[in-house]
Amino acid sequence: MARQVLLVAAYDSQLKWVMTLADEFAAQGWRYTVVVPTDVRHSLSADQIAAAAGGVGIERLRWAELLRRSRLADCVVLALQGTLVARFTDELELLRRESPSDREPVVVTGWVGIIIEKLVAGYLDRAGSDVIAVNSADNLREFTEAGRRLGIPPDNLLLSGLPLLPDRPPPPRTGRIRTVVFADQPTVPEARWDRAYVYQRLLDHAAAHPDREVLLKPRHRPGEGTFHVMRDAPESIVQRLGPTPPNFSITHERITDLLARTDLLLTVSSTAGLEAIGRGVRTAFVADLGVHEKHGNQVLVRSGLLATFDDIDADRIPVADPAWLDDVFVGGGVRPVARIVNRVTELTAVAPPARPARRVAAGPYLSGRVAVRSTRARMPEIAQDPSDSTADAPVRRFAPVLRALARRGDHLLRGLLPARWHRAAVNGWYRLRIG
Repeated sequence: MARQVLLVAAYDSQLKWVMTLADEFAAQGWRYTVVVPTDVRHSLSADQIAAAAGGVGIERLRWAELLRRSRLADCVVLALQGTLVARFTDELELLRRESPSDREPVVVTGWVGIIIEKLVAGYLDRAGSDVIAVNSADNLREFTEAGRRLGIPPDNLLLSGLPLLPDRPPPPRTGRIRTVVFADQPTVPEARWDRAYVYQRLLDHAAAHPDREVLLKPRHRPGEGTFHVMRDAPESIVQRLGPTPPNFSITHERITDLLARTDLLLTVSSTAGLEAIGRGVRTAFVADLGVHEKHGNQVLVRSGLLATFDDIDADRIPVADPAWLDDVFVGGGVRPVARIVNRVTELTAVAPPARPARRVAAGPYLSGRVAVRSTRARMPEIAQDPSDSTADAPVRRFAPVLRALARRGDHLLRGLLPARWHRAAVNGWYRLRIG
């Protein structure tokens, strides 16, 4: 009988990540089910599902049902944000104690892109997993050291590389630059004036190079949701910049499809930059606005690929540092997705009590965290975490709908209100929002 794996995602980037693993699981004889938890923050449009999963059906489950189904599966892959991963593994551990079973899933977690913030916190949130898929060698060094100091064994750390990437990148393609793509990000840069600066420089580049097709690729369509919420659609900002050159356009084509005809990929700190390098596309991380944590490019300093628009306009295209490439593309002749699935297969042959997650859960850090969660659940409501399954207020059931309505209302208000009034309305919403 084929082994069963549940693939859990709440946003399009997470769905894209699990679907790369789904293909490898299927190739190795596993059956998979893609699940979206409905009573936590999530947003997946029909277009986003079609782009990432094609015709694959998506099951929508409440959190408690997800936990129940997980205990019947051979593996659960969580592409969720770290706090939800910690909640899942903690609650799974409590269920094991309450109702022991000979069958438990191998739990796999990881990061769906470049880690630009909360590096150690993200690792600790995922520490209760059997397999933590680590994207790069420098991330592994940080996690191993943090675990050593906190008494967490490194058994569950797997240097896999980002599943979206090959084990090694091909040499960058050479030749004339005909197509330039800027991979936009929802909140980088965040300020409207900074986004306007970047878009204006793209327009200027198109005007200076009329023989090139210059494409702005937004992270998502207006009105669609992502984990990081974009306040200003690129279309609205570009429209306010005035006439656009005929060789400039905004496209919503999938980045994986765009890369096949891209000669130069520009971005501030998007994971699309790594995907481009993995496809042999010349890549530059735009640093006109400086190197800063708020831009996420502080983790790219070692890449050697930071450049300004002045550099790009003059065709001074940077070249990646070989040592950085060795950290990000882990090599060994095995693709990242295969490394992860191979490790899962190995662990299914190990008795659940001897798997990494159980050893980690027995240590001081994780056992303390689980104890706090268990104790908190018995406290008065004011002391309970509202994201916890035991504090399932009815309004949380409608949170995704409320957020979708709020996004559409924001676009309407932006067109009707003066900027100062709009900012006040947005700030009021953020004070009242759920989750």
